[in-house]
Amino acid sequence: MAARISWEGVFPAVTTQFHDDLSLDIDATAKVMDNLIRDGVSGLIICGSVGENTSLQRSEKIQIMEAAKAVAKGRVPVLCGIAEFTTAFAVETAKEAARVGIDGIMVMPALVYSSKPHETAAHFRAVAKATDLPVMLYNNPPIYKNDVTPDILVSLADVDTVVCFKDSSGDTRRFIDTRNMVGDRFVLFAGLDDVIVESVAMGAVGWVSGMSNAFPREGETLFRLARAGRFAEAMPLYEWFMPLLHLDARPDLVQCIKLCEHIMGRGTALTRPPRLALLPQEKAEVEAMMAKALANRPLLPGVGLPAAA
Repeated sequence: MAARISWEGVFPAVTTQFHDDLSLDIDATAKVMDNLIRDGVSGLIICGSVGENTSLQRSEKIQIMEAAKAVAKGRVPVLCGIAEFTTAFAVETAKEAARVGIDGIMVMPALVYSSKPHETAAHFRAVAKATDLPVMLYNNPPIYKNDVTPDILVSLADVDTVVCFKDSSGDTRRFIDTRNMVGDRFVLFAGLDDVIVESVAMGAVGWVSGMSNAFPREGETLFRLARAGRFAEAMPLYEWFMPLLHLDARPDLVQCIKLCEHIMGRGTALTRPPRLALLPQEKAEVEAMMAKALANRPLLPGVGLPAAA
C-alpha cells in the first residue's frame, strides 16, 4: 500500500473561504486551491484544522471535496481531513471522500472525547478498514488532547490502508522513535510549522503547513532546501520565516493564518464562530509581523519551482 502513494513536499492545510454572511464561498475556496498549485506546492489538505473542518456541515465538506478534485485535475494529490465526533460519522465522511475521488484522507482522533490509547487506535482502525483510500493519521495532542504515540502506530502497522503519519506534537524525537519501532512502514509528515527543518532532518518527507497558505513559494523552497541538506541556504530563510511560523502553534492559528493570507491578497480573514476575529492588539501585532517580513522578503534559492506567476 505504501508504495502506491508518492506524498512528499509541502501540502498546505487549505483555508475554507466564506462570504460576508459566513456562508461557504466555494468559488473563492477553489481559487485559493488553484493559486497554491500554481505557486508550486506539492499537494493539498482540505477540511483540516486550518480549513475549519468542525465548523462545516457535511454537505459543505462534500462541496469542498468536489471543488478540490475539479481544481487539482490530478496535478497534485488532494487529501481530505476527517474530524468527527464519532467513529461512525468519520466512516461516513471517509466514504464520501472515496465517492468523490479524493486521493487520500487525513484522520484525526475522535473529537471532544479524550480517549484512552486503545480507543484512539480502535477509531483509526475502524475508519481505515472502511476505506480503500490511503490514510494519513494525524497527531496534534495540544489541540485534540489525544496523543498518538509510536506505540499506537505500532499497533496499526497491520492495517494496509494506513500509510502515513503526521505529527504536530512538536517533539521531533517521535520520528526517530517510530522508525526504530517499525522501520519505514509509515511515510512521515511534519505537522507543526515552526519545527519543519528539524522534522525534515529527522526523516519527515512531507509538511502539512499552515503558513504556506500565505507564502507557498517560501514554504516549498524551505522544505526542498532542508530535504536536500542545503542547510546553509535554508537557515536565513528559516530565520526570516520563523516569527510567522510560530503563529501555527497558537490556539488562534486559523485567524492568524487567514489574516496573513488576506494581507497577501490570497483570501479573506473571515472565520466562523466560535473562531472570532483577532482582537485589535493581536491583529496589529500580526500585521506588524507581516510588514516586517515583507520589507525583508528574501530572494529564494533555486530549488526547481516553476517560475513565479
